[in-house]
Amino acid sequence: MGETGFHFIIADDHPLFRGALRQTLEHQYPNARIEEAGALEDVTAQLDAGGDVDLILLDLSMPGMRGFSGLMYLRAQHGSVPVVIVSASEDPQTVRRCVEFGASGFIPKSHGIEVIKTAISAIMDGQVWTPPEVDLSADDGGGDLVKRLATLTPQQVRVLMMLSEGLLNKQIAYELSVSEATVKAHVSAILQKLGVESRTQAVIAASKIEAGQWQLGGDGEAASPTA
Repeated sequence: MGETGFHFIIADDHPLFRGALRQTLEHQYPNARIEEAGALEDVTAQLDAGGDVDLILLDLSMPGMRGFSGLMYLRAQHGSVPVVIVSASEDPQTVRRCVEFGASGFIPKSHGIEVIKTAISAIMDGQVWTPPEVDLSADDGGGDLVKRLATLTPQQVRVLMMLSEGLLNKQIAYELSVSEATVKAHVSAILQKLGVESRTQAVIAASKIEAGQWQLGGDGEAASPTA
């Protein structure tokens, strides 16, 4: 596919950063189609609208992104669309987790324009780009849980996200426009895949991944990094 056919989605809740990234892409790929999104639901709406998307540049801390759940959902629902994380976080464990969950790369926002261009070029060529100082092979003990979470279907990811928010089965059923019995079936499948016995344990398992991403805030919720 030629450069005229490239289609990018920049997903970040900070308009100034989206604008800067758009300028970078426009300079690098002058004829590309570039869309912007300020929340995860905007990304999914654009993807559901159809049309080939060549790359999503995704911020981890925008609305709708709870820990790695947004990345998990996009990879499960739209597995053919590459996703690169562009984040204020530079934590090596966060970088490794994103790659384990299927990201095609991880670009810290602190990196200069030329580095960002190099990274995007490598990813567009089918490579996985991460900061050279990050050891992707390091074992931080969460690999098995990551593999289990990665087996969840898109709908199961959504159900787990809602469980993590404290929603009851009937509330989840309403939000997803399905029956309560369907939600119970999803919850049972989630428990089986994660190897846990209760929905509380499933939420704890998911929160362990989120807690590994950021430092926990004082209220026990995963605190987003400043962008």
